[in-house]
Amino acid sequence: MGILNITPDSFSDGGKFLDPRHALAQAERMIADGADIIDVGAESTRPYGGQAPVSADEEIGRLRPVLKNIVALGTPVSIDTMKAAVARFALDTGAAIVNDVWGLLRDGEMARVVAEYRAPLVAMHNRDGVDPAIDIMSDIAAFFTRTLDVAEQAGIVRERIALDPGIGFGKTADQSMTALARLSELKAFGCPLLVGGSRKRFISAVAESEPDRRLGGSLAAHLVAVRNGAAIIRAHDVAETVQALRVYAAIEGKR
Repeated sequence: MGILNITPDSFSDGGKFLDPRHALAQAERMIADGADIIDVGAESTRPYGGQAPVSADEEIGRLRPVLKNIVALGTPVSIDTMKAAVARFALDTGAAIVNDVWGLLRDGEMARVVAEYRAPLVAMHNRDGVDPAIDIMSDIAAFFTRTLDVAEQAGIVRERIALDPGIGFGKTADQSMTALARLSELKAFGCPLLVGGSRKRFISAVAESEPDRRLGGSLAAHLVAVRNGAAIIRAHDVAETVQALRVYAAIEGKR
């Protein structure tokens, strides 16, 4: 899953793809590099705070000039949004997947929209604040239990849901690394697991670096995630991530 932020303030690449021409070119580049899904977001959900709130109308306004053209490239598109109105617009425009960073627990209409369109869902764990004292795996499990209950009540079948532990979101660096190390525990929910550790701050906690200098840490995190059961990797650096995953798979195939 290649990340495409049509935003001015995303933590890693804010502003780079706000121009529709640049966004479309980046989508084309990621597809050529091996992305199976393009994840398009028009509101920064940066995990470290500081983002400017965006209305649904503004979010849709950023998507309108480019989303249809990205969909036309033929690779499945997911819409990264926490707003049901934006999800509906994107699905009407041809997006195939809803990626909700609040796992159906923030916008009360989101589950109904996902069910109505019978869209696959990525449900991410999130928290309003960081609490270093909590057992993060228990918190993630409780959150996903609530998510799946809401999904079931809305008529969303579990087979269409992937779960994302939300690396960096409402977590200390240590908690993010714990979620990666213990990712396999989440397989108990019976859903595919998605991990997006790309350029996240926990990498700098181990090896101090700015977001655009965290490729090595991103690859390390994603290889660990795959080893521990991740089925989908969400990344900024598609070519490098695809290469790493292919080499990893080839070596593992020799066991």
